[in-house]
Amino acid sequence: MYSVIAPVPGRVRKLATDLHPELVAFEHVRQTHSCLLKRLGDASQAHLTHLQRRTHRALENTAAVDATITGIDYFDDPPIGSAPVVYLSVDSPGLEAIHTELIETFDPIDDLEGDDYVPHITLARGGDTATARRLADREIDPITWTVTELEFWNGTEKVPASRVPLSSRSL
Repeated sequence: MYSVIAPVPGRVRKLATDLHPELVAFEHVRQTHSCLLKRLGDASQAHLTHLQRRTHRALENTAAVDATITGIDYFDDPPIGSAPVVYLSVDSPGLEAIHTELIETFDPIDDLEGDDYVPHITLARGGDTATARRLADREIDPITWTVTELEFWNGTEKVPASRVPLSSRSL
């Protein structure tokens, strides 16, 4: 599965690491962290090149955007996979605009994208709701950063396939 993601800075990864002891009760704890912007599906190498070109064209005039981790929350009933899903909330009108641009270029996945899109960084999934609720009640200091590039993420290999730089001009 290929996706377009916004990589996160070390401060966000450190927060996820600091929260790890409280996440071990969940079935699946994420080891890598990013903000998913658009799923692109499975692709052969030739098809991936086509997807990359379409994405670059769609985002060619897109400026770097700010994003802020504002807290911890959870999805009690996600459309796919085990529940609950504990995540870091991401406030970023810029990332939401990029998501909108990408779903105008690539069809949205029902119940996950478009109007249902919630910018977030998944920490863990599959566990009890009481633990998720306790984590969501925890206060954290906001973390703000500037997203200057996006990545084509190869979900099978768990590595970036390429990068999409965002322009340095402000929105």
